Amino acid sequence: MILRNVTVDCADPYELALFWSAVTGWPVSEEDKPGDDEVLVEAPALAPGLLFIRVPEGKVVKNRLHFDWMPTERTRDDEVERIIGMGATLYEDHRTADGLGWVTLLDPEGNEFCIERSKAEREGR
Repeated sequence: MILRNVTVDCADPYELALFWSAVTGWPVSEEDKPGDDEVLVEAPALAPGLLFIRVPEGKVVKNRLHFDWMPTERTRDDEVERIIGMGATLYEDHRTADGLGWVTLLDPEGNEFCIERSKAEREGR
């Protein structure tokens, strides 16, 4: 089996897809537009897409599933600042004095996700 998409329930699929498109650098499907009930952020080959689907109820409890992202072009801290600048909110800071750890952020609709250290940081470069 192949994991085709990860689906996220939300209030405004197009706006949330735009946020995640900016975070990941992946495009929103050309077929999707504002007001659509389903909007896809298209991932590179072999990665699942991010599918945002409109639901009537809001998020009320902690997510049972969340994304852990590892930056490829920036450090963890630079990535955290970049994403906060796009509208994410700092939720929990698990960075330690020795440079280890991760940061948990909330997307504009309150979904948790984590930013870990980059590969270069893990390798001590």
